[in-house]
Amino acid sequence: MMAPVSRGVLVIVSSPSGAGKTTLTRRLLAEFPNQLEFSVSYTTRPMRPGEVDGRDYWFVTPDVFEGMVERHEFAEYAWVHQNRYGTARAPIDTALGAGRDVIFDVDWQGGKALSAQWPRDSLKIFILPPDVDALERRLRQRATDAPDVIERRVRKAKEELEHYPEYEHLIVNDDLERAYALIRATYLTRRYGGVDRPDVPYPLADLAQLVASNAAAADHAKKLVDR
Repeated sequence: MMAPVSRGVLVIVSSPSGAGKTTLTRRLLAEFPNQLEFSVSYTTRPMRPGEVDGRDYWFVTPDVFEGMVERHEFAEYAWVHQNRYGTARAPIDTALGAGRDVIFDVDWQGGKALSAQWPRDSLKIFILPPDVDALERRLRQRATDAPDVIERRVRKAKEELEHYPEYEHLIVNDDLERAYALIRATYLTRRYGGVDRPDVPYPLADLAQLVASNAAAADHAKKLVDR
């Protein structure tokens, strides 16, 4: 039986559009459903095919969104690609206070706002693409948006790469299995500490070593930005 955790961890995962943060966060959620929950954001953008209200986002009208802003219900909110996105404050406070971990799939603006409000609880992870060309291909292959929207997303994604220094952990998504092993190790090491304990069924010393091995990602990030 695992020892109780006095306070939850705020796992903030960001990346440029198309770098794979959503795939990685959902896989982490699927593996640890009893200790990790997803923070569902509110948005004013239209629902895409296959999305479900309340699972992917809470889809609301601009008027509803603005009312929540006026009532100070958001921990963070921003304009992204001509739509509004926001994270409600109350569910976060409730989860963290009960010792539950919450994971966020947000851009750098959201990550900055969240970590500023919960600095001691935050674990910030930035997902990097293998190269800029691969990032652009991923965005174009989605084919879920109009061409002009895709072009804006490509330009925005390249700008978002410049914010990697704001994150304590960088993961290069050049191989999905490797990237997942790293985000998993980073999360578990933070949640349980870096020392093996009899009540934790994970080799934490090995996980901590895996996290440390990813230090080269900073050099990779700098090359992407300087390109």
